[in-house]
Amino acid sequence: MAEDKDAKTEDPTSKRMSKAWDEGNIPMSQEVKSVSMLLGALIVVAILIPWVGRELTNYLRTFLERPETMEVDADTLRSFLMSIVFKVGVILAFPFFVLVVAAVTGTVGQIGLVYTPKKIGFKLSNLNPISGFSRLFSSTSLIEAGKGLVKMAIVGALIGFLVVPTMSHPDKLMGQDLYATLKELHRLVVMVLFLVVLVMVALAAGDYIYQRWSHKEKLKMTKQEVKDEHKEQEGDPKVKGRIRNLRLERHRQRMMANVPKASVIITNPTHYAVALQYDMDAMAAPRVVAKGVDYLAKRIRQIADTHEVPIVENPPLARALYAAVEVDQEIPQEHYKAVAEVIGYVMRLKGKRIAG
Repeated sequence: MAEDKDAKTEDPTSKRMSKAWDEGNIPMSQEVKSVSMLLGALIVVAILIPWVGRELTNYLRTFLERPETMEVDADTLRSFLMSIVFKVGVILAFPFFVLVVAAVTGTVGQIGLVYTPKKIGFKLSNLNPISGFSRLFSSTSLIEAGKGLVKMAIVGALIGFLVVPTMSHPDKLMGQDLYATLKELHRLVVMVLFLVVLVMVALAAGDYIYQRWSHKEKLKMTKQEVKDEHKEQEGDPKVKGRIRNLRLERHRQRMMANVPKASVIITNPTHYAVALQYDMDAMAAPRVVAKGVDYLAKRIRQIADTHEVPIVENPPLARALYAAVEVDQEIPQEHYKAVAEVIGYVMRLKGKRIAG
């Protein structure tokens, strides 16, 4: 196992990373999610809790100050309780919404919107007590436990630093009215949460970087794995070469089959051969039906001789057509004049032959 780990020296490819994400193997920092939740809690405690208190107080003021003015029959009490439940639900909906947004942001902010059905699917291996026991005492679990202890120590120190001095003199709080006491307690809670958030931001930044690095390290590949994946994506070079050769052979066979249909063969005379077909009634311009150099040029000339296709030597035109025109394409306009002279010459030869 150590040798395999040491052999994985190559960074993971984009395909391996994408596959890991599809399988739900995504780098996720729980500390970032915790910070997001704490920020939501800080907003709720610092801003929304006083607002909720004021709204509830204003709504219940009449009942609290002059309860004797209310009717106590069943219908009135039922209606009053339902209105209280509805009002409380409306007031608490916004703080709840803030906490939900904070929880979602902590996840979506790291990885975006990702759908991983493989991660959701049921696995029998998850029910295996041996594998569960090994996960419980794995290095990842120990690291998470260590982070939890550090966070508890930090929170405990902050509470001791801020709350203990205040709580050591309870007579000060008892001497105040209820409103002032609640305000002081609210200030202490906000201060503790604020300092905890500051510390957690630093921890979350470090954990985020570590999770990304750890995820990349786990996905590292050996040199052979990189080669195999590249071969899988690009295809086996031998197979690709074989397919390319088959395509070339079929292309040559089609060209050789078109040579007997050609109107004229223009040659270099030995290195180049271009077969042109022209039908004045059906074609706007002559078309190249076959071309080749060296061996292919020789084969084109041989087939042309066998089928009595005229061969005309014109080295500049043969080279120009070979370079500029692909098979089954019409010749470009700049070659019309030269090709017209050749085809005219061939037609005059045929006319003389027919007359003779």
